[in-house]
Amino acid sequence: MLTGYIVLCLCSLFLISEQIPLSKRSISNGPVITSNFPDPSLIQVENTWYAFATNGGGFNIPTAISTDFETWTVSNIDALPTLGDWATPGNTWAPDVVQLSDGSFVLYYTATTKSAPGYHCVGAATSKHVQGPYTPLASTLACDTLQGGAIDPVGFADSDGSRYVVYKVDGNNIGHGGSCNNGVQPIVPTPIMLQQVESDGTTPIGSPTQILDRDDNDGPLIEAPSLVLHSGTYVLFFSSNCYSTSFYDVSYATSTSGVHGPYTKAQYPVAPLLVTGSDNGNLYGPGGLSVAPNGVNVVFHADLGTTSDTRQMWTGQISISGQAVTI
Repeated sequence: MLTGYIVLCLCSLFLISEQIPLSKRSISNGPVITSNFPDPSLIQVENTWYAFATNGGGFNIPTAISTDFETWTVSNIDALPTLGDWATPGNTWAPDVVQLSDGSFVLYYTATTKSAPGYHCVGAATSKHVQGPYTPLASTLACDTLQGGAIDPVGFADSDGSRYVVYKVDGNNIGHGGSCNNGVQPIVPTPIMLQQVESDGTTPIGSPTQILDRDDNDGPLIEAPSLVLHSGTYVLFFSSNCYSTSFYDVSYATSTSGVHGPYTKAQYPVAPLLVTGSDNGNLYGPGGLSVAPNGVNVVFHADLGTTSDTRQMWTGQISISGQAVTI
């Protein structure tokens, strides 16, 4: 359930060109951060929760803190005051933080690359403290500029201790116009990739594997992955459609065959998980859901009003039963 732990009511499913009634699902007590805090991620360290967001307020990576997951305070801390040598400041997107077995932390982030202006790549930074400051690696972790770039990285630790970074190939960046620059034929793929890394969380092992891509039901793209393992089922959350429209949503796909998939997208009536009109009409353009390793606590953003100028952070709790997720 969402903040307030009341059962949620999904009133309608918005696809790219039609509306289909959805069964009722849940409601909440509203956003926990009312200022702009888009693309949030979360991590719990001991008894404290930390959230990280896309650049804003003069910070590359804004942060927030909570001791109860209900009341959040935006910190006067930039987790990543200095970007990697490869990056240009101003567009530092969708960070994620993981804790390694030695207690240290890795922050993954997206930034514009100096070598190919107009393209984003994925970088990493390290720190002994969860809120930083993080020291960036000099080079990128993923940078698929021929396919449009790389964005939205998230870390994942499997049950055997192996580590991965999941990210999106930013194909709509080289699209042909329309919604999020990828609504005009030919539509460019926007696959979700899985890159194994060493125990340091930053050194790639082999080549990345594609684990999901958009289809016609997803509109111009899929993005914002977040991966969790629950009772042998890998659940891959993602957003589809364009973030600046009412069609933006949160959905998920599952795999029972291992972290590399294949992943099967959940279908109506259990998906999408969140859409415009959820929470008795309070949510508009929900997306960017990030799930904690406990497979229960989540954060996501939704628009203030009907534009993406201010994307507020909401919290929730999910329940995973087999290959079905409720919130």
